[in-house]
Amino acid sequence: MKNIYLWIVLFLSISWVSSCNQIDEWTQFDIEYNESVNLSATTGINLPIDLPTPPITTNSESEFEVNNTAKNLVEKINLKTLKLNITSPSDSDFSFLNSIEVYISAEGMPETKIAWKNDIPNNQGKELKLEVSDTNLKDYILKDEIKLRLKTLTDEILGKDHTIDVHSVFFVDARILGQ
Repeated sequence: MKNIYLWIVLFLSISWVSSCNQIDEWTQFDIEYNESVNLSATTGINLPIDLPTPPITTNSESEFEVNNTAKNLVEKINLKTLKLNITSPSDSDFSFLNSIEVYISAEGMPETKIAWKNDIPNNQGKELKLEVSDTNLKDYILKDEIKLRLKTLTDEILGKDHTIDVHSVFFVDARILGQ
């Protein structure tokens, strides 16, 4: 009889843990942002170049509402991925970059490094996926606007202006409304 009670307790414990994990998944979602930056033709190499994005409207309130949560229920927000794509000139790739760092800022918040890539190979191609930090960016994304700044170090002279698309995905972990 004791074994039956033990099995029942074990079964209920496993069921409870599984249901908690399912509830967590219902309150986890991604927010994506896309922006472009322009890198002007350069006359030197190994020069650091800062490329600020225009302010990015976060629309976090509406994103939270769509996902059945609210600003005050957000537990954490982390950068999941950050990818760069060259859109022009069409025949270019990232071989001109030696390294890149991406920083986030928002009103009243310090600038924080969120992504980077060092020693970029010459055969990188038109897409570049950066390494990302595990910093909790909740306080930034809860603001109305964020700004990204790309700090690049080139190892080739750029003869043409380049347009680079910045695609970022932020992972949000929140609680369900009313929970």
